[in-house]
Amino acid sequence: MATTLISGGTVVSATGRVLADVLVDGETIAAVLAPGSTLLGHDLAGSVDRVIDATGRYVIPGGVDAHTHMELPFGGTAASDTFESGTRAAAWGGTTTIIDFAVQRAGERVEDGLAAWHAKAAGRCAIDYAFHQIIGGVDDASLRAMELLVDEGITSYKLFMAYPGVFYSDDAQILRAMQKAADLGLLTMMHAENGPAIDVLAAQLVEAGRTDPYFHGIARAWQLEEEATHRAIMLADLTKAPLYVVHVSAKQAVAQLAWARDNGANVFGETCPQYLYLSLEDQLGAPGFEGAKWVCSTPLRSREEGHQHHMWQALRTNDIQMVSTDHCPFCMKGQKDLGVGDFRAIPNGIGSVEHRMDLMYQGVVTGELTLERWVELTSTTPARMFGLHGRKGVIAPGADADVVVYDPNGHTSIGVGKTHHMNMDHSAWEGYEIDGHVDVVLSRGLVVVDDEGYHGRPGHGAFVRRGLSQYLV
Repeated sequence: MATTLISGGTVVSATGRVLADVLVDGETIAAVLAPGSTLLGHDLAGSVDRVIDATGRYVIPGGVDAHTHMELPFGGTAASDTFESGTRAAAWGGTTTIIDFAVQRAGERVEDGLAAWHAKAAGRCAIDYAFHQIIGGVDDASLRAMELLVDEGITSYKLFMAYPGVFYSDDAQILRAMQKAADLGLLTMMHAENGPAIDVLAAQLVEAGRTDPYFHGIARAWQLEEEATHRAIMLADLTKAPLYVVHVSAKQAVAQLAWARDNGANVFGETCPQYLYLSLEDQLGAPGFEGAKWVCSTPLRSREEGHQHHMWQALRTNDIQMVSTDHCPFCMKGQKDLGVGDFRAIPNGIGSVEHRMDLMYQGVVTGELTLERWVELTSTTPARMFGLHGRKGVIAPGADADVVVYDPNGHTSIGVGKTHHMNMDHSAWEGYEIDGHVDVVLSRGLVVVDDEGYHGRPGHGAFVRRGLSQYLV
């Protein structure tokens, strides 16, 4: 098997940084050595198949994006990235593992939904992948099927308090699912918005002629995210089920999570780059129909109300534990434009899987995060949270050789025709400039990106069976 030496770089972990060389043997990391070490011979560089000079650059574990939606059917269309195109774009951006969502809807079998997602992904992914399970119809059959998930390497499932008639679960269904999850050790993931109330507000706005994308954010008011987050916390407390709230966008929802954690609850939350950088006023409020590019749920929040500032703060204080993308891309032409004249028909989703690592590194540049916290939020904690730690999210002997060489002196310009490999006709991040650059990406020892371009291939990525969460207390 091929051997690679990554030499001269600064290895960055969640707990520190150190000058070190990394030896890769086949698909795994064999050793992390002091520079110039002769422990494995006096001419290690001359004995390996390939040497990557990382002098002046950071060597970090490959990113783990724990919330993506490739090929997700939604609103009469489907997310525009396939597992092939989406994982290729992820690799370009330094992400080497995704966790996508297999889907079960009311009236369908969980087993069939999972099988369908395996069929979509198998042989098509450029990087490794795992699954969460969406339970969109909580009933006796789906509760029984949850008992099979752990054996399938799927140790988390998702419920929705939003989207009545599509994925919505009422409180009784949530209670039953959480009881089952507590027995099995599954982590409950929750889309926390009050869906029935949102539908009323949205209908009232459309009836009043307020149909532009901006009003998507008005209908999905922060009060409805805070209320649902609190309700999910209370149900989790009652059932003793660990809870993970996805795509947190409102500072008031963060306060609910912080309150629960301060009281010793196994309650966690993620946010996404869009809730750190983008806003109701600047993006959803763009002229005409332009704001449709940024329609997602939970929605972008008001900058005037300070939500973005509080999200960064929550990442520093660990009231929010990690950053995923909720990558669910749609093109403007033929997809987003289904909602011209009625914001309710705009497919909900933003494409970010390619840019998460860069966007979060920019937070290091601007002083929002430490270098170590960057690695922790984007790689190490996602691996721990979802049962992959030891294999993913670390640079250590025995771990998969998912490694990124990142240049802090490089530069990345984001936009169509610049850095854009997602299957979309626009970029939600057009014009963003990053003071850093992904130079080399290894996925299980294979160089998939370097200065010569992309070398990955469909089928290199393998399905990863996950253990139980390693983040619970």
